[in-house]
Amino acid sequence: MRIIAAVDSSWGIGAHGELLVSIPEDMKLFREETMGKTIIMGRKTYEKVYGLHPLVGRKAIVLTKKKDFKPLHEGDIVAFSVDEVLELTKELSDEECYVCGGESIYKAFLPYCNSADITKIDYKYQADRHMPDLDSDGDWHITAESEEKTYFNLIYSFIRYERKKK
Repeated sequence: MRIIAAVDSSWGIGAHGELLVSIPEDMKLFREETMGKTIIMGRKTYEKVYGLHPLVGRKAIVLTKKKDFKPLHEGDIVAFSVDEVLELTKELSDEECYVCGGESIYKAFLPYCNSADITKIDYKYQADRHMPDLDSDGDWHITAESEEKTYFNLIYSFIRYERKKK
């Protein structure tokens, strides 16, 4: 299981139910990395970010506490616990699964992930949602990093983190 996210310099991922910024190259990377895979997200992320447009070529597992929640797109799966999501992913054993938000989903699934593809933005937004800081977590280390890139006045890079072997 892998994490995919865009974070600011304080590991912020969103504010007021929205992404902090939309960088075209980051969105392209998300499409390329997740195409043909299963993506795991919370209900709010699903409704707000992905609910309007189905993610063609991907399966979505939506984790929610709302027992009456129905998926917005055919083929998407609703789960009501982390354990249920883990059981569903076992059935997809030949596929990689990507955890793609929001905050509580990143925290809940971090122990089950072995790598993370992070777009790190060198700017601090007024974020109200964050993912765990992998730089300060001794279980993780950087294994690959792109050159710095720019989008208007933003500087960012693509960083691959891997869980350290024990």
